[in-house]
Formats: sequence, C-alpha cells, structure tokens
Amino acid sequence: MGVRAADILYYIIHPNELKAIAQWYTWHEAVHERDPAKEGLSLEICFKFLIQTSRSFSAVIQELHPELLVPVALFYLILRGLDTIEDDMTIPLNQKDALLRDFHNIIEKDGWNFDGNGPMEKDRELLVQFQNVVVEFKKLKPVYREIIKDIAQKMGNGMADCAKKAEHNVDWVNTIEDYNVYCHYVAGLVGEGLTSLFVESKLANPILLERKHLQVSMGLFLQKVNIIRDVHEDFEDKRRFWPKEVWSKYVDNFEDLFRPENIDTAMNCSSEMVLNALTHADECMFYLAGLKEQSVFNFSAIPQSMAIATLDVVFRNPNLFRRNVKITKGQACQLMMESTQNHKVLCEVFRKFAKKIHKKNTPKDPNFLKISIACGKIEQFIESLYPSQDPKEIAKRVAAEQERSTVQKAQADEAKSDTIYMLIAVMGTLLVLSTIMISIAWLCGARFDVAISELRRGKLGPANSHDAREAIRRYDHGEL
Repeated sequence: MGVRAADILYYIIHPNELKAIAQWYTWHEAVHERDPAKEGLSLEICFKFLIQTSRSFSAVIQELHPELLVPVALFYLILRGLDTIEDDMTIPLNQKDALLRDFHNIIEKDGWNFDGNGPMEKDRELLVQFQNVVVEFKKLKPVYREIIKDIAQKMGNGMADCAKKAEHNVDWVNTIEDYNVYCHYVAGLVGEGLTSLFVESKLANPILLERKHLQVSMGLFLQKVNIIRDVHEDFEDKRRFWPKEVWSKYVDNFEDLFRPENIDTAMNCSSEMVLNALTHADECMFYLAGLKEQSVFNFSAIPQSMAIATLDVVFRNPNLFRRNVKITKGQACQLMMESTQNHKVLCEVFRKFAKKIHKKNTPKDPNFLKISIACGKIEQFIESLYPSQDPKEIAKRVAAEQERSTVQKAQADEAKSDTIYMLIAVMGTLLVLSTIMISIAWLCGARFDVAISELRRGKLGPANSHDAREAIRRYDHGEL
C-alpha cells in the first residue's frame, strides 16, 4: 500500500509522531511472542481472520501470555461473528433473531458456517469459514469454553432484543438507560468475560470478579467512545445510537445535528455524550490496577488509553459531524509506548488528556461545569493513587528547610556579635587616638582652661578680633 502525499506532509509538520512510529517498530519488544510454527491449519486461519478484522486488537492479542493467547483470540472472533450478524441489515429479522439467540450453541457445532451476510459486509468471510473457529474452540479447556459460551449467550440475547426494537422504532435508543443497556450487551459483557478469563488463568487479582461495575465500565468506556466517534458513519448507514434523551435537548430531529447551521448546537450535544463517557474513566483506571501480568495489562491498557485520547479528539470538534475522526497512527504509537510501561504512567496519560479536554471546555457550553467537574474527578482520583507531592520528598524538603533556617539563624547571630565587636573596636580606637592628640596638644602649650572657660560663657563659634584681644588681656600672665 502506497504512502499518501497527505500523510507525508502531515508527518513533516508533526515529526514527533513520525519519531514515535519509528521508535515503536524499532524498539518495541513483545512480552510474549506467538509461534505460528506450532499452530495447525485451522488455528492459523483463525489468526488470519483476527488480523483482518482488527489490526489494533490483533497486535496486542498476539502478545498475550501463552495461557490466554488462543482463548482470547477465539473469544474475540466469536463475538465478532455475533456482531457481524447483528450489524447486517440485509438479514431478515426472524433469521437474525434465531442466529443471535442460539449462537452460544452454534459455536460447538462441527462444520458450521454461514454465508447469508450481504456481499458488502466487511467481515462476511469470517462467518463463511467459521468452521475453523469451531474446531479450535472445542480444543479449549472446559472452563474457558464455559466462560465464552456464557457471554455469547447473554450477548446474543441482548443483541436480539435490541435488533427487534430497532426494527420497529428508529429511535429505539430512547433513554440514557437504553443506551447503557445496549452498551452493556455489546461491550460490558466483554469486560465480564475477559475478567473471568484473566482470573481463571491466575493472571489477575481475583477481587476483580467481585467488582462487576469495574468490569462493565471497561467495556462501556470503549463502546461509548466508539459510538461518539462513529456518529457520522452510523448516520450515513441509517443507524443511530445516541440516546434521544440527550439529542432532543438540542435539536428536534436527529438529522438536524448534521446541518451546518446547527454546528454549535451539535457540538454542545456531543459534549454531553463525552461527559457521559468520562464518568467511566476513573473506574477503568481502578480496574487496570488489578492486572498482575504485563501482557494482560498491555492488552487492556492500550485500548483504554486510545479511548481517552479519542475523546480529546472528538471533544468540541465540528468535523465529528462531517466525517469520521480518529487519532493518527503516530499518536497511537506514542500511546502504546506510554501505556505499556506501568499503571502510574498510564494514569499520567489519562491525566494529560483530561487536562486537554478541560482546556478546550468553554463556558458557552451548557455542560461546561459538569465537564470541568468530571475532568477534575479524574485528576483527583489519579492524585489519590499517585500523589504529585511525594510524602517522603516533602519530609526531606521540610527537614532541609529547617536545617537551612537553623544555619541562617546561627549566621545572623554571629553577624550581630561581629557588629557589636566592631563598634567596640572603632570606639576604643577613636578614644585612644583622641587621648593621644589631646595629650600632645597640652604638652605643646594648648590652653584648655581658656577653651573650657569660653565654652562655659556660651561662645561656641570662632572669636572675632576684638574678642580675641579681650581674651588675651584677660588670661595673660605677666610673670610668663
């Protein structure tokens, strides 16, 4: 595939992103590496479809711990198969309903495949060759098969219910609760299934199983970001997932959001959707703290960091209603490098984009205050985990300040003593010099008695000639 001139120009203007791409592909070392040489033909085909259906997810899946590599890859393909059936508007509702509700059993039927998708459905070929997924699924440990079947059953039933509602009412996502239910079926359940796989493989903290709201938030955050980002594409495909409870506050009809004259109103509406997604961010960070194994952490952290970065891209962005907007490849590589280091660095990624969203927030937006609070909540949560002011460093600084204060006080006291000694020395020197000079003057015949007498008479200034003669007459001793 050739490189577009627009891409070349973009990376000339943004050299740091080009650098991030080079660094990722040059220096990135996988925690675990998949070994295709040990795979049979059917598993090889499964990984081929994994790469075709999702380049971003396939990369992190293929670096998973060997215990989870195949289970998670098949889990993804099975759910992708479900999603391909649910998304295809050419499949009759009755047939779609039956397939979705029975899919958890279908994945164990030898030789099963499906060629009923429309010719334009992008993942059609996965279902055409789905027998390969069935073969590999039946090789999994029974406990992994049960986890995947359970999620496939819940998701299939949920998707079938939503498909029926959508068939009879274009505004079937009517309330925020409807929106949350749909996101739970298509993504929240994925979080539950993955958590069960992580814990069962002993690569995550078992306490995560007791906190279902954290599992669900992981999926809901990703799904809600995707729904916001894809609003223009979905509108062109005559699908809508933004709840009427939200968009009806801003326009009378959903399609009015895409009219150029309503762009300010549309951005205010998108701000409320972003606000709804932001409420899951702190729970996602909390969940990620419970993942012990590095490859599992990477697998879970990368999509979340890209989601918060995508929220920054779509927030107050008029292009959201004109075309599909997304982060660039350079930004994605930079995020992958940062979010795969450790939990603290990942939290700093969330903090960075929360601040960027907060900075773009405007008082003209009716959601201004709530968005500011949501961004502040994210920063406050991170601060509670990783204080920017380290207590140990604070104690060191306090001790150093106290020591500096003590030294300064000692220096001030010493300077004060030196000043007093200096004054005493100067005064003593002046006294000695004065005594010597007076003594010399007296020996040379100076009449101090005359000077004292004149001072007593109140004459402080120099005498005139008459006064001088009078003084000589008065004090002259003839015998001398």
